[in-house]
Amino acid sequence: MDTAAPIYRPNVAAIIRRSDNKILVGERSDRPGSWQFPQGGIKTLETPEGALERELFEEVGLPGGSYRILERKEPYRYLFENGRTKEGYHGQEQIYFLVELLPGFQPHHETTEPEFRALRWIDPSEFHIKWLPRFKREVYRQVLNRFFGVPSLVGDGDQS
Repeated sequence: MDTAAPIYRPNVAAIIRRSDNKILVGERSDRPGSWQFPQGGIKTLETPEGALERELFEEVGLPGGSYRILERKEPYRYLFENGRTKEGYHGQEQIYFLVELLPGFQPHHETTEPEFRALRWIDPSEFHIKWLPRFKREVYRQVLNRFFGVPSLVGDGDQS
């Protein structure tokens, strides 16, 4: 039995908020029905803010200067399910950024290598826990509670 401590991949995630306080979620291209925030790994020698800028451009077409960072909270960790590893990592350690979308900019999912098949704006309390794989659910519960005071997510009372 492997008793080594898990190795976590450094990662950033973005909660993009527009002026009406709605937040952006994207439906993953590889998992229909699975909605999440833009996120991605921090590359060697990259700052978290640099990774955030790169990921927002790659995933939702937002260039630097199209948003303002409001808050940064960390760390949030999850392990991949069923002992799976990805690039030698057992899970991810995330830094969450709350960013405000500036006027005149609009995210889109039609990027060079689309990670999302669709985007939509929701109130933080409208996030459905069933949109996520089980291993990400606790992080989303914590994040939505700490950033927006949402005590539970739609579907939290369900057993599935």
